[in-house]
Amino acid sequence: MDNIYREIILDHFKNPRNFGKMKNPDANAYENNPFCGDKIEIDVKIKNKEQRTKNRIIEDIKFRAEGCAISMASASMLTERVLGKNIKDIKKLNTEDILEMLGITLTPTRLKCALLPLEVLHKTLALVKSI
Repeated sequence: MDNIYREIILDHFKNPRNFGKMKNPDANAYENNPFCGDKIEIDVKIKNKEQRTKNRIIEDIKFRAEGCAISMASASMLTERVLGKNIKDIKKLNTEDILEMLGITLTPTRLKCALLPLEVLHKTLALVKSI
């Protein structure tokens, strides 16, 4: 089973989905992992941003990254998963969700690589409150 997940991770690493820079994002955040050098930046466009309700959804999402296969694949897979989803639900994503998405066992060091995109996404969505 791990082999299939490894193939999916390599595919997302080599062909990242939602990779690039967005013009005029509604929110943007950046983080890096100083221990390994991974860097991730996420831009989001929010639908229904004028409503201060639970109806806000991610209309578009882009990321830029430099890093290992795990962090790049995690970012690519995460952006696919949250596109079109309600922000309130996305804020509930956690470590277990990322591990399930990747489908492989990670060492503590590699876990930090896998969680960096989620950390940046949560940081980006925290900025949405100010829109």
